[in-house]
Amino acid sequence: MADDTSAAAGTSTETGAGTESNLRTTKPGTKRLFLTVSVLISFLLGAPFLLKSTEIHRSPLPSAAISSLSDHLHSNPPSFPCHFQAIFLSPFKPSDSSLSLSVAERIRAQLSAQSCGNCNFTVSVTVDSGSSCRHEGDAASAACLWECGGGGLVDAIEGRDDQGIDELLLSAVNGRTGGCAGRVYSIFVIEGRDERVVIGKHRHAWMVLKDLDDSTSVVSMIGTVFGDYFMRGGVEKGEYIPVGSDGNVVLSFSLLNSNPSDWIYDWDFQRTGEVLLAPVLEALAPVANITMESQVLYHAPKSSISYWDEKLEAYVVNTRDLPFFVNSNEWHLDTSLSASGRSKVLQFVVYVPSASECPLYIRTPEGEMSKTNAFISPMWGGVAIWNPPGCSMQSQGIHIVRDVLPPQELEKIIEIFIGQLRLLFGLNSNYVEPSPKFKVLASEKGFTNWELDLLYRQHTCFNLLSSLSTLQSLSTLVESLPRMIVMDEIGKQVELSLEAANLAESNISLGINNASALSSIRARALAEDAFFHPSIMSISYSSMEHYFAIYMPFFAPVSLHVLLAAVKEVKRYFAERSKYLTFRASKLKSS
Repeated sequence: MADDTSAAAGTSTETGAGTESNLRTTKPGTKRLFLTVSVLISFLLGAPFLLKSTEIHRSPLPSAAISSLSDHLHSNPPSFPCHFQAIFLSPFKPSDSSLSLSVAERIRAQLSAQSCGNCNFTVSVTVDSGSSCRHEGDAASAACLWECGGGGLVDAIEGRDDQGIDELLLSAVNGRTGGCAGRVYSIFVIEGRDERVVIGKHRHAWMVLKDLDDSTSVVSMIGTVFGDYFMRGGVEKGEYIPVGSDGNVVLSFSLLNSNPSDWIYDWDFQRTGEVLLAPVLEALAPVANITMESQVLYHAPKSSISYWDEKLEAYVVNTRDLPFFVNSNEWHLDTSLSASGRSKVLQFVVYVPSASECPLYIRTPEGEMSKTNAFISPMWGGVAIWNPPGCSMQSQGIHIVRDVLPPQELEKIIEIFIGQLRLLFGLNSNYVEPSPKFKVLASEKGFTNWELDLLYRQHTCFNLLSSLSTLQSLSTLVESLPRMIVMDEIGKQVELSLEAANLAESNISLGINNASALSSIRARALAEDAFFHPSIMSISYSSMEHYFAIYMPFFAPVSLHVLLAAVKEVKRYFAERSKYLTFRASKLKSS
């Protein structure tokens, strides 16, 4: 500061003729000005680094692609290509000029309006009576037409049971129908005395009719098979259980001993139950990743009250009391370690009553005992009551029985559980008596091929719409919060989900139902993973006002003082410089 001191010393005051002037005889120094302005510049240069260090990282999301695909799926719900073919193996002369159009109209009448999971179907009709063969159908069904020469099937069917006929027609369909995109559903019409309609466990059915002259009745029955069964699964209104958002389902099987003081039963579920259920889980693999677990619980009484029925000679529980049967306080069923927070857990319980209420049966509203002695609870699972052999009030308190559930009894219970699983997935149970007009063959997998096609279509559609809805919600949330952190992992999950959704839609157009179902599961799971990512759930996003409120207390006081000091020093420097210039001008003028 020596130059500033000398500058101060070089300032003089001259008085004369009534005037006073302050003049500076030396040039003002710039050291103070340089130091003050340097501090201000350092603050200004540090501002970008501060903004960069507090920058919010946002991985770009394909919002336009999400909105485009979502709008497309909502305006044009996924429609699977299907072909329906009616094959007359007996001479048939329809009264209608176009039989295929009549069948198509009948099928459309059986279906509801365009909805997600329906078939975009074509129809063809073939009369292959051996002596003659003719086809009828639109141009789109040309690649799916039945190859003539099936007249010998009528003789081959004679003497076979329904299972044998089903396998015979399967080989015939596989050998005479090819090159068709999507699923092919066939119905064979045969003239005979034993009238019946049988729906096989694959993708075909057969009708035996006495009179084929009434074409209106024949077309009506064909349309019913195609529309009500192959398209809707034989149910009026399908309400299926949604799979967990991560695509996983856990089947938890529990054996409950109501009172261990009377008897204790165990079971060998791994050896018997898992073997019987393995084909079912394999068939449902494109719908969900299903795992199983089992346990045995004790001291697990029911909540509802049972009473003695003299007519049935048993303790009974009315169907109106079944909602109170499950004892959530003492049935500790939620012990699954394999189920994540978003997996679906279905409980299947075998209830062994105590001696004081044994035998225990479910009484139907008609006053009869339930044939399966079991019931389901929608979205929860099912319960089957098993009465130990020879149980009664007299056996109470004699001695404690320790035994294992017989394998034959366990097989029957597993069959009941498979029927309950079908009901939970929105299909009819195997234990529903077939109508006199229609007979449906059961499959050893628990689900027929045409039922699996229906499940694939339903779940594919549900998963696609659900995944796009989740992605669109995430995109809207991110756009509404400009300072919300979006990690690269979230962006990658969104891209993979969108890719899987596009792949599922592509597989739908090709008629690959199982592949489309698998892709839709992946799309939904990735979308849910992105939406519920831990970084989003625990994030501290804020507005610009919040941002300034955090950092202003740290930087505003110091920055304000530095700025004011710089302004003051600049003013001082120019004031001193002005005095010096005035002094120089006066010197020059005097000289």
